[in-house]
Amino acid sequence: MTVTNILLSGIVGSTAYGLAHKGSDVDRLGMFAAPTEELHGLHTPKESHVSTAPDRTLHEAAKWCRLALGGNPTVMELVWLPDELYEVRTPLGDELIGLRTTLLSAQRVRDAYLGYATQQFRRLRNRGEGAPAADSRRRSAKHARHLKRLCAQGYELYSAGRLTIRVEDPESYHRFGEEVAADPDAALPLLRRFEEAFAETRSVLPDRPDESAADAWLRRVRRRFYAAA
Repeated sequence: MTVTNILLSGIVGSTAYGLAHKGSDVDRLGMFAAPTEELHGLHTPKESHVSTAPDRTLHEAAKWCRLALGGNPTVMELVWLPDELYEVRTPLGDELIGLRTTLLSAQRVRDAYLGYATQQFRRLRNRGEGAPAADSRRRSAKHARHLKRLCAQGYELYSAGRLTIRVEDPESYHRFGEEVAADPDAALPLLRRFEEAFAETRSVLPDRPDESAADAWLRRVRRRFYAAA
């Protein structure tokens, strides 16, 4: 996959969380700018490029902003990575990192993170019917780890306005994953606990994100890449 004008890219997923094990895939996420001239035609350029071996997802800058403003947990990681996990950083990428808190809003963060965690729980329950095979059990443990991570990271964003990518006490996540793989309903108390925590906590985040900051940044991107393809 050849994509030009990459603004920001880094290692995400289990490696970034500190949950990777031997044989884990290394996931990469990034953002690129389409040449501005290409946005003016009848057929607009592709907004996302996904590849495997290596596993990499790249979103066009406008799409990335829309997803981030919606509270999408996956894309949000890109602007909160530890410095050593970035593989591409440009001045425009650094500008966006500086704007990351303006992309947040209380309801969208709560709904997105709890929504993703609930989806993971549903997957666990669906896989929990019958005796799971070894592969299914590994997938269930992985979904359980991510359920716990989504709850913890989402609550941190909601209550404190920051996102710590590397989880605290990775071993507790692995133990939780094995417990839930054996009994999917073991995840329910944690999910309910975080639902109550969100409901009882007054968020430090505003009611709505500052779309004007993202819009101004995107316009700077368009000016920078205003050249004929």
